[in-house]
Amino acid sequence: MGLLGGLFDKFKQGLKRTQDLVLAPMGRLLGLRRLDEAELQELEDLLLQADLGVKAVDQLMLRLRAELKGGAEVDPKAILKDELLKLLRQRPAAPFVAPSSGPATQVVLLVGVNGVGKTTTLGKLAAHLKARGEGVLVVAGDTFRAAAIDQLERWGERAGVPVIRNQMGGDPAAIAFDGATSALAKGTPWVLIDTAGRLHTKDHLMKELDKIRRSLQKVIPAAPHRVLLVLDATTGQNGLQQAEVFARTAGVTDLVLTKLDGSAKGGVVVPILDRLRLPIAFVGVGEGVDDLIPFDAEAFVDGLLDA
Repeated sequence: MGLLGGLFDKFKQGLKRTQDLVLAPMGRLLGLRRLDEAELQELEDLLLQADLGVKAVDQLMLRLRAELKGGAEVDPKAILKDELLKLLRQRPAAPFVAPSSGPATQVVLLVGVNGVGKTTTLGKLAAHLKARGEGVLVVAGDTFRAAAIDQLERWGERAGVPVIRNQMGGDPAAIAFDGATSALAKGTPWVLIDTAGRLHTKDHLMKELDKIRRSLQKVIPAAPHRVLLVLDATTGQNGLQQAEVFARTAGVTDLVLTKLDGSAKGGVVVPILDRLRLPIAFVGVGEGVDDLIPFDAEAFVDGLLDA
């Protein structure tokens, strides 16, 4: 099975709740070649329930209505796929690979509010990179929670990667500095740094992120090379305003959407991309170590619609 086929299966598995609860009732409508106004309204309501967002749904319905004029036949499913792909391809993520030039060590910072799955995501990302044969060093930068440090150490053992930690309550900037220094000295390609969950409204916590950044830049001037904002898909569009401000203030480069398998509104990927204007690098589609997968627009749309 090719890479795209494997991703399709992963997305299909992760989007099962959305398919079962929202998209399955849409199957009849997507199979029609002519739709009356009542059927168009029903389709629009179902698309909104999947959390695709008003903008995307309006765009789709405008095209459907335009193509239905004069009694023409249409393929609603093909139109939906086409419109979704147009939206999702507007913000492609840069490949998650170390560049061929510049510092040998790439620093990745994970940020977000409490409870979105940052620590688990970091552990899965470490396993993903290690499985590609690349060296990884993990830094337990959430020094406020002993559980986060212990959790990362377990992930480190599971993935076979070293973890740098400090005592609970230690300085996150200092441990980040130590991690970058160690990785650079050893030529380790990747440093993944966990951070404490924080709200964008807490100035002292946002200033702490700036301090971490300054500490890293004393070792590697371009660090951090990627800042991943971790979002919980089960919150739907409710957390978007908070995420929007967070993305601006924390210097975010990419998004990671977790718990897609736990949401019946998997379509939230579309308004997230449109509103935050940032690419999605990875999505979490399950609890397994290999259930953090690179986001692929085509595999996502196929997994969403091909029940």
